[in-house]
Amino acid sequence: MPDPLTPFHPIVREWFTETLGEPSPPQRQGWPAIAAGDDTLILAPTGTGKTLAAFLWELNALIVEGLEAPLANAVHLLYVSPLKALNNDVQRNLEMPLAQLKARFEAAGREAAGPSPTAQDDRYLTPEHIPSRPERSEGPAVQHPIPSRPERSEGPAVPARPIHLPLFPEIRVAVRTGDTPPSERARMLRKTPHILITTPESLHILLTSVRGRTIFSSLRAVIVDEIHAVAGTKRGAHLALTLERLARLSPSPPQRIGLSATQRPLEEIARFLGGSDPDPSQPGTARDRPVTIVDCGLVKQMETSVVSPVPDLAHVDGTIWTAVAPMVLDSIRAARTTLVFVNNRGQAERMAARINTVAGEETALPYHGSLSRDRRLLLEERLKAGELRALVTTSSLELGIDVGSVDLVIQLQSPKRVASALQRVGRAGHSLDAVSRGLFVPTFRDDALEQLAIVNAMSAGDVEPTRVVQNALDVLAQIVVAIVASDLPAWTATDLFAFVRGAYPYHALTRAAFDETLAMLAGKYPSDVASELDARLTWDRVTDLLTPARSSRMVATISGGTIPDRGLYTVHLGDKTRLGELDEEFVHESRVGDAFQLGSSTWRIQAIEHDRVVVVPAPGAPARMPFWHGEFMARSSHITPRVGALRRRLDDARTTDDLAAIGTEYHADANTVQSLVEYVQSQRASTGVVPDDTHLVLEQFRDEVGAVRMVLHAPFGGRVNAPWGMALARRARERLGVDAQVQTTDDGIMLRLPDMGAEPPEDIFHTLLPEVAEQLVLEEVG
Repeated sequence: MPDPLTPFHPIVREWFTETLGEPSPPQRQGWPAIAAGDDTLILAPTGTGKTLAAFLWELNALIVEGLEAPLANAVHLLYVSPLKALNNDVQRNLEMPLAQLKARFEAAGREAAGPSPTAQDDRYLTPEHIPSRPERSEGPAVQHPIPSRPERSEGPAVPARPIHLPLFPEIRVAVRTGDTPPSERARMLRKTPHILITTPESLHILLTSVRGRTIFSSLRAVIVDEIHAVAGTKRGAHLALTLERLARLSPSPPQRIGLSATQRPLEEIARFLGGSDPDPSQPGTARDRPVTIVDCGLVKQMETSVVSPVPDLAHVDGTIWTAVAPMVLDSIRAARTTLVFVNNRGQAERMAARINTVAGEETALPYHGSLSRDRRLLLEERLKAGELRALVTTSSLELGIDVGSVDLVIQLQSPKRVASALQRVGRAGHSLDAVSRGLFVPTFRDDALEQLAIVNAMSAGDVEPTRVVQNALDVLAQIVVAIVASDLPAWTATDLFAFVRGAYPYHALTRAAFDETLAMLAGKYPSDVASELDARLTWDRVTDLLTPARSSRMVATISGGTIPDRGLYTVHLGDKTRLGELDEEFVHESRVGDAFQLGSSTWRIQAIEHDRVVVVPAPGAPARMPFWHGEFMARSSHITPRVGALRRRLDDARTTDDLAAIGTEYHADANTVQSLVEYVQSQRASTGVVPDDTHLVLEQFRDEVGAVRMVLHAPFGGRVNAPWGMALARRARERLGVDAQVQTTDDGIMLRLPDMGAEPPEDIFHTLLPEVAEQLVLEEVG
């Protein structure tokens, strides 16, 4: 196989070899496709250098172009990440190679221009070693040679003529996110970065701004990092349309490079990245644009174990967290740096406080999205510098934020998804050859059973398939307003319909749905809400032209992202210093003078304003832990067959050898396996059947007040059970004329009915047909 570094400038090649050694698999396989100009999707584990795989060829191209002439005052390379904190890391990690390359180029220039050149200098002076940059036209590539040293003769030595190589080009790098001060944003428009690092929402705002749109006149490539984090969400639909807007605005469609550590199926993600074009052979249909897939697989070596914090998960004295905290502390002390993952922000605050109380010192601090940017950066730097032993975090650190070398990842309770587990454990041993160590700690028996199923799936690399959200009309309405408000010349509805279908999440959008969305934006509202809403555009049905309302651009800019699930209040000191965010419901339940904990510090509420809370420090005061809603995570239905298989395996266990075999296969300790075997076999003793993915069990009993409770054991996860429960409650209400209380979990559905003096209505469970259930759910949601 040819050396993948051969096409690079020789100084760039030398720097890479001497600094980083051999290219990693994503670099070795990704560079040829990227250098060829192909849209490229790279799948590789965390810590394998895939970000540099995307960046280095583009940096090389900028250097070569800048050696010929100063780079245009425009964005040449765009990096888009869903996480603001990741953007700051990328900027820092780019500054180092740029500084080192600059030093090498300057040293080479001094050496080549010196009085005594040697044969070694030919590395830098021979024209064929300087890669040329293809012109944007369709014509052949144009070479830009520089003079080379004359051939040596056998005659007397002649003093060399000085040769002046161009200086290393100025390559500006900048970050633009919601945290970027207005002064810096304005400065970027005047002195534009050549490499812009941003978020999907900030990119949307730039494309909607009159001046912001002008900075992409030299764009050659866009890198979409952590693409799996957005592809299956409405935020991904928003980004896909934004990429289409970017391609239309640029002189030629920029190359698209997607990066991810966990994504399946790759073909679906490639379609999301590349988009589609109309298929001329079949009018009205779309054809996927070609995307080269570089699949380096989920090959990172991992050591995972599930360890119970107590001898028997069925018998816990008091709360299990009193046993979890000392266990976690012992593991933290046995490692240099540790990330402790929990499933919500409130738990991060509580767990950090418990660990520090047991330790008697500051050992772990909470890290989550409701802390201010400055606070998060401080925590990242303290962990990286070794000043802090551990961070207790949510999914905020699941992506590739640079927190330095991590020895151990601890997961408290199930992460609910195989992809999340792989991402989190992959943060330990953050390099290609290091082993990632992960410790999973269950807190109850169903949690332990789920963890074993997830760890088993991790071993097989069996991640959840990503399903791209299709035809999200609310997102479509947002982007249509932005496009009509900012683009010239004016769009026709027909042209705009064809344009939005270029984004994969809208490739199957019907003209009827599109027209209804346009009509709504043009003022076609139900009569009961029409007086409260303004039209955002005008649609002339005769000319088909779309024109914006006066306030449309402002609306599109203010509403830059998808609609959040919850409202948040910002937390400030009196001097406007931002500390973080609180959930709106927690604020509604709080009063001036109350104390709460945020970021392991205690604050007293001084004032509650319409969108923020003003606080003062209150060290030592008794404080409440805040809570944030909208953080409930449902188990992925993808692992339901593994949960079922494990239940059957536990049901069949009879000997100590059987238990040991289960522990070995599922990487679990003896206490966890013993607890689960007793749990499953007690269900067998009670009902004669163990519910799994092929057999469901319906139990019924009366509670202490005589109400009827019906429990359907169905291990399909909350995303299945929750709407199923809604449909069952609706059937019960129609059948019996009473409201049924419904509760759902990842493992079942419970209906609570009043005592009707008759047999429980079992038939509502087994006569509910799929098409009827779907209709009932739609009606209930409405």
